[in-house]
Amino acid sequence: MSKVEKLIEKLKSKPKDFTWDEMLKVLKHFGFEQMAQGKTGGSRRKFVNSEKQIISLHEPHPQKVLKSYQLDIIIDYLKL
Repeated sequence: MSKVEKLIEKLKSKPKDFTWDEMLKVLKHFGFEQMAQGKTGGSRRKFVNSEKQIISLHEPHPQKVLKSYQLDIIIDYLKL
């Protein structure tokens, strides 16, 4: 099992410690890339894939741990 596959399994279990960086690796595996943000983008990040699907998330700070509703959004979009 590859590292990304392990991260996907971890994501499916909705852990309390899933980090932003781990989420970036999973989204990249599924073909999503971060869109360029404008001047006033703040901490809102958008990710788009080749099918023009967009996932919009708030980047958590100062801790980089995702909230449970963000995990739900990602799982829904990726249909895991």
